[in-house]
Amino acid sequence: MKKKTSMAIIFATVFIDLMGFGILIPILPTFASKNLGASDFEIGIVVASFSFIQFLFNPVMGKISDRVGRRPIILISLFVTAVSYLIFSFTTTFSILLFSRMLAGLGGSNIGVAQAYIADITSKEDRAKGMGMIGAAFGLGFLFGPLIGGLLANFSYAVAGFGAAGFSFIAFIFALLMLPESVKDKSSVKIVEFKLFDFKFIKTTMQHPAIGILILLFFIIIFSMANIYGTFSLLGYKVYNFSDQQNGYLFGVIGIVSTIMQGGVIRILSQKFEDRWLILFGSFFMMFGLGFLPYGGNFLGVAVVVTVLSIGTGILQPIILSMISKFAPEKDQGSIMGLNHSFSAFARVLGPLWGGFAFEMIGYQYPFLTGAVFTFITFLIGIFLLNSSKLQQK
Repeated sequence: MKKKTSMAIIFATVFIDLMGFGILIPILPTFASKNLGASDFEIGIVVASFSFIQFLFNPVMGKISDRVGRRPIILISLFVTAVSYLIFSFTTTFSILLFSRMLAGLGGSNIGVAQAYIADITSKEDRAKGMGMIGAAFGLGFLFGPLIGGLLANFSYAVAGFGAAGFSFIAFIFALLMLPESVKDKSSVKIVEFKLFDFKFIKTTMQHPAIGILILLFFIIIFSMANIYGTFSLLGYKVYNFSDQQNGYLFGVIGIVSTIMQGGVIRILSQKFEDRWLILFGSFFMMFGLGFLPYGGNFLGVAVVVTVLSIGTGILQPIILSMISKFAPEKDQGSIMGLNHSFSAFARVLGPLWGGFAFEMIGYQYPFLTGAVFTFITFLIGIFLLNSSKLQQK
């Protein structure tokens, strides 16, 4: 019962925080374009800056949480996130917007810690279900957040920023009052070495035959999706003439499907199919969705394609995360999950940079087609490498 309570609390914390994050997702590119006159590539830089800071600090947060506990890291990061959204509300220049997103990236470097929290309180058999719960919290955040963001943007972008800050601050208060610590055996609390890059640990982790391949797979998947982070809203705004509210509805579709997939369907699928088969299924759906996004034609067509895409990501992300967690030693859960999210954050840096450049310089279809091609690589890796005996279930 205690584990179920902890699971519910971390779920609620991530959900409320992600609602704040989701509020800005559909409106950030159009805000930068309309109000600040930013180019498509500059929008890519803004989106990438968030993930660049996560790339630097995700492994640091994870390693520190292994030693001092998950709770203090989660609390600090939630507070920093709330402050970043307040700064966004007062943004008048590109440099202030860039700073607010970098600060938000620092606050958002807690996802690996939240996943390590789940690993602390679940058995290996229930790990996929636990990671699916975090995924469902993401899905719900992306369901309600963009819908709220699209509505608030009708008043002003500043109001949307205040709304995002409010949700993150509520998450901070909720975690402060309700979230218990999950790490019982904190090691060497007095010796917390601050390293942005622990190359020895990175080398050791990536040389692990299973973990190294799985982190590579997760990197490719996130890069494929990150190509469209800044350009999906621009596709709706510039190509299909969608409003901020319509873009919000599309992100809401992503949230609904992701929640259904990661909140329940993934549990059923993981019982019926081996993990490596689910990676193949997820890659196929994701490849199809990304490839056809620029050819949706209208709102309904784009919504259908987005649904297919979300089925793919809803399968892939919790399965690969649960596999990484299963192979990771218990004492290094936070470190390895943090390292994985550092790599995925780097993918979120490269993706928006390429996506913004390709959208502006080559053609609006190319960020989406690039993602489809890289997802096909994931599909091939799934066929040729995941049959390795080294990647069998532990």
